[in-house]
Amino acid sequence: MRVLHVEGGAHLYGGALQLLYLLEGLSARGVDNHLACRRGCELATRAAPFAQVREMPMGGDLDVLMIGRLYRVIRQTRPDLVHLHSRIGADLMGGIAARLAGVPVLHTRRVDNPEPRLLVATKYRLHDRVIAISEGIERVLLAEGLPAAKLRLVRSAVPAERYAQPCRVQLISQRLGLPEDALLVGVVAQLIERKGHGLLLEALPRLLAEQPRLQVLFFGQGPLAAALEQQIGAAGLRGRVHLTGFRDDLPELLPCLALLVHPALMEGLGVSLLQAAAAGVPIIASRVGGIPEAVEDGVTGMLTPPGDVVALEQAIRALLSDPQLRERLGRAGAERVRRDFCVEAMVEGNLWVYRELLGRLRHE
Repeated sequence: MRVLHVEGGAHLYGGALQLLYLLEGLSARGVDNHLACRRGCELATRAAPFAQVREMPMGGDLDVLMIGRLYRVIRQTRPDLVHLHSRIGADLMGGIAARLAGVPVLHTRRVDNPEPRLLVATKYRLHDRVIAISEGIERVLLAEGLPAAKLRLVRSAVPAERYAQPCRVQLISQRLGLPEDALLVGVVAQLIERKGHGLLLEALPRLLAEQPRLQVLFFGQGPLAAALEQQIGAAGLRGRVHLTGFRDDLPELLPCLALLVHPALMEGLGVSLLQAAAAGVPIIASRVGGIPEAVEDGVTGMLTPPGDVVALEQAIRALLSDPQLRERLGRAGAERVRRDFCVEAMVEGNLWVYRELLGRLRHE
């Protein structure tokens, strides 16, 4: 089986990281992978052992010239099917290119933000299958009018063994410049409005006063960085709240967190939640989108109403004051990730959709 994958993201996190796991797993199962991705992205380098990579300009949702570029790649590679892994123009332009080339096409939807019904009716008509990474995204797509016959569920996954390692406290001092006895709370998310960083900043002043060792780390990058720095300064939180940028050493740092907080207002599933759980870190997150599938309330973490700063503060206080509860939730979370969100199941799920789609088309 030959599959052309299309990913328009610039950074190796979220969907692009899921694609890297998928390419490795498919390659091990004998699939001939080809990848069209943004020129100069890290995915192009990391995916090279598992796919034939074609880098190209990808200018986003308005880059109509992407249709021609992808059409030429499809004609050159002659895949059995095309798998579109991102939006950023790839979902629409890739769908048109595949239709023009007469090749079956499927799209993985990773976000739960609603789209206009007219756009859904137009865009998803191009796709033979749509894969949702969570039941939350399934519900959104069905509510928007996507036919259930096109929809399949394959949850995101993480290689749990990469994160299941002991905390080396010296790394906190060496890499982050913080005291080794710091009580660490982390947020792992793009610095964008819907991830809710500002809500956490509102909840922090009393918590920081109550917990002198508490340090808060925002892992990630994005357009909200300057505004968050300003909010941190205005609230007098400098020296206690830190924007660390994008980190490629999260598997080593996450096990040192006392807890992970994810106050998102919208979320498809939350791969960072799975990463933290695999590291044995309890989680406080919003009850929104696909998050309740990643965090089992009262079992692997605590869920709070989205946008509720008071409830967020109370949940953080409850876990920071109870180390035994944190340990119990963390152990349960690690076990759940190993059981329900393993990479092997994600790869097999995608491969099943490929076979089901191609088998149906052969019998039509």
